[in-house]
Amino acid sequence: MKNKSKNLFTKKTVILIILVLTQIIAGFAFAQKGTIRGAIYEQATGEPLFGVSVLVKETGTGAITDFDGKFEIQVEPGSYSLQISYISYATVQLTEVEVKAGDVNVLNDILMADEASELETVTIAATAIRTTESALMSVKRNAANLMDGISASSFRQIGDGDAASAVKRVTGVSIEGGKYIYVRGLGDRYTKTVLNGVDIPGLDPDRNSIQMDIFPTNVIDNIIVSKSFTAELPADFTGGVVDIETKDFPEEKNMRLSLSGGLTPSMHFNSSYLKYDGGQTDWLGFDDGTRAIPTGGRTNIPQYGQAVGNPNGPRGMEYQEILGSFNKTLGGYRTNSLMDMGVSFSLGNQIARTKATWGYNFALTYKNETEFYQDAEFNLYGKPRLSSDTELEALERQKGDYGVNNVLLGGLAGIALKTDNSKYKLNIMHLQNGESKAGEFDFVNTNLGANFEAKQYNLEYSQRGLTSVLLGGTHFFNARDWEVNWKLAPTRSTIEDPDIRFTRFRVPTNTISTEVGLPARIWRNLEEYSVVGKVDVAKSLSLFQRESKVKFGSNYVFKYRDFNIQSFQFATGDASFTGDPNEILSEENLFSASYRNGVRYNADFIPINPNEYQSIATNVAGYASVEAKPADKLKAIVGLRVEKYNQYYTGTNQTGTINFDLVTMLDDIDFFPTVNLIYNLKDNQNLRLSASRTIARPSFKELSYAEILDPITGRTFIGGLYPETTNGGTEVLWDGNLVSTRINNFDIRWEAFQERGQMFSVSAFYKTFDRPIEMVQFLADPGTFQPRNVGNGTVAGLEFEFRKSLAFISPALEKFNWNTNVTVTESQIKMSESEFRSRSLTAREGEVVEDTRDMAGQAPYIINTGLAFQDYNKGWEAGVFYNVQGSTLNYVGFGNRTDTYTVPFHSLNLNINKSFGADERIQVGFGVQNILNDKREMVFRSFAAQDQIFTSLAPGLRMNFKVAFSF
Repeated sequence: MKNKSKNLFTKKTVILIILVLTQIIAGFAFAQKGTIRGAIYEQATGEPLFGVSVLVKETGTGAITDFDGKFEIQVEPGSYSLQISYISYATVQLTEVEVKAGDVNVLNDILMADEASELETVTIAATAIRTTESALMSVKRNAANLMDGISASSFRQIGDGDAASAVKRVTGVSIEGGKYIYVRGLGDRYTKTVLNGVDIPGLDPDRNSIQMDIFPTNVIDNIIVSKSFTAELPADFTGGVVDIETKDFPEEKNMRLSLSGGLTPSMHFNSSYLKYDGGQTDWLGFDDGTRAIPTGGRTNIPQYGQAVGNPNGPRGMEYQEILGSFNKTLGGYRTNSLMDMGVSFSLGNQIARTKATWGYNFALTYKNETEFYQDAEFNLYGKPRLSSDTELEALERQKGDYGVNNVLLGGLAGIALKTDNSKYKLNIMHLQNGESKAGEFDFVNTNLGANFEAKQYNLEYSQRGLTSVLLGGTHFFNARDWEVNWKLAPTRSTIEDPDIRFTRFRVPTNTISTEVGLPARIWRNLEEYSVVGKVDVAKSLSLFQRESKVKFGSNYVFKYRDFNIQSFQFATGDASFTGDPNEILSEENLFSASYRNGVRYNADFIPINPNEYQSIATNVAGYASVEAKPADKLKAIVGLRVEKYNQYYTGTNQTGTINFDLVTMLDDIDFFPTVNLIYNLKDNQNLRLSASRTIARPSFKELSYAEILDPITGRTFIGGLYPETTNGGTEVLWDGNLVSTRINNFDIRWEAFQERGQMFSVSAFYKTFDRPIEMVQFLADPGTFQPRNVGNGTVAGLEFEFRKSLAFISPALEKFNWNTNVTVTESQIKMSESEFRSRSLTAREGEVVEDTRDMAGQAPYIINTGLAFQDYNKGWEAGVFYNVQGSTLNYVGFGNRTDTYTVPFHSLNLNINKSFGADERIQVGFGVQNILNDKREMVFRSFAAQDQIFTSLAPGLRMNFKVAFSF
């Protein structure tokens, strides 16, 4: 029995070994094969072609493209020729298709021309299928609206590591602060960023745009910038909508590790750098509880002078416990600063199975960056009382140093599934950002006859988190006549500013009083939830005996925000100090039973807290559009979008006399018509006409009573609900009724496309703004600014852009490309009666006050130009890029508060990238930013007066380097 059992065991073992060896051999044999993948598009429209036959001549095997126009074929290693054929299209022959064992040869964007082109067969060497420029030009030429973009294969060739680096190469796009996109010079209020076609908040929920530097390029399929409106787009934009589309199915298995660094000589390895010690997890972008509020967030805490009573009683002891729990550090220290560093890792692949194809992407990003601004200035100036005096007078001046350490940690994971007629996608993203600041300033106040000097100390920390989930699907029915897309995207975002600390000592006496401002501590918290649901349906049909398309769909957005600020002031009693901020909260100085006139706290948010509010917004939208060709060379896209928008607010004003409980602040139903006409002058030339209506709505913060202080600059944001009057309340400067802005847009454009991505275009545009929202200086309190509706406005502009190879000069310059975009605008705001009266009353002698002025935020001119060198065969890419924006009105003046304007910042940057190694799997890059070492400044500007500094920062010359490894 034992022998029989032993024999049985032996047989099973042998069979198991044979099976394992069989799998290993099969797997080995399979691994020896290579893969050919590609994507096929219609040359005339840039649309993917479904059902195209791809045949390997040498083996007789092949594949059929799916609804994305993609195919995959596995063959033995070698060199092959492919025959690509489709009914009514010219056959394409591909030669020199090299296949290596275990590798994937990706043939990007194969274009098929209609047989009407009289081309029976087009023969191309596979090595020429390297770029997507022709495909992008096809899409752009045939798009329903004005658009531009950049694709994944361009990222790979150029070597850009993140979306911010890549998108700045798109015509008409500029990057603000290395993160945020501006289109046509219009700021954040009029530019919108979406992810995979869905609106999500960024790390700053009050922005329309999200940070672009958080997305590594190897998880992005393309970035499309729409510059004119069509009905399926969200209506709350005017300059452009930027859509970041993440990959569903990577072309080939990729694993990439990237290391980066940055050095600014004036900022890094500087022994004067200012910082303070925070928590143990600051390097990961969040606080570990070191900065937690001593009250635990409670609002029923004892306050001095109210219910404290006997210091030894229960409330007195509780008061002392809270007082002693405040972190005693109020000033930073000088130390050596480190250079910037970053690391990113990504992994992706697609797995083909009999009934479905799976794709996955995973990416991690970490950045740790340091800034140090020396002799930074934040000033306030006003007009003198006498109209005969033209030179501006200083109200407050602040000059000094501050250091910033910024940490970004991000993760993105995605999985996708594709069957014969459907595709599903799930993306999960989390971003974590922590920013620590320490400042030391000399402060001078000369406002309203006061004249004192103080030493100012600032400590800040801000942490932001964003978690977003996107689930979506695409389905085709009835032989692709119907296409249905749906998306669901819940998001949670948080902002916490734990323990902002602000201290001033009057010099030379080292005293603290209400005159210079009592030491303050602030805790700010924001939590926001949003859910976006979206369905789009497209149906192919015949109109005017030509191929046409009808689209319709709906969109639902729900947002909820809970915002709270709890602030404390510290009366110092009769305690005396030496000027060291870190001694203020020493135990011997604090209120106690034996020292009742010591340092104590008062909670400013008790019993009334206007900085606590809850807001809800809902947006229900529906649209329909028709794309048809009423004539051979004319395409018309006509659509209508309807949005029902509601915004609700719960909060109170500064005095507690007005209390809102989910009161409706906005209840709008708007119709947004759009017409786009495209006349095909020639095969490569279009004349476009566009007319549409869009909107700009106030944010949650703007439609509130909140007062939000920026302690570094000393400037305060005041919610738009707060009214302002003068002359004893008889003259209304602002009624607190903040409403949305309606915009009418008109565009005309001539565009010509040439080979290798070259193009020319000339555009003219005109926009009208009904009561645009602008930031206006609040007259009653220097250094405060409020969003208000101002008079109606107009913007008229011309835009000229081209991309041109220098081969027209000499064939030797074929690899050099010159890209230029120039925009010139004339903007005008018709002043409100109160603004015009205010400017007239404070006019200087000899000044003629017109009832119109510049529009805030609109640059009079923008120049983007660059000279790029690209040698893909040798792996070189280099470029010199220049950008400048004309002096732009930033904050609108009122009364004796004059306008502030940006000073043109001349940005000259150099980038060099080199790919080398086997299959160009190693990339190195070097760049220099702000070669001209220009400053970023804003100034006060007034009639016949010298400009005075509002803000002055010196970003310095910055050198970047990176190295990336693909495995």
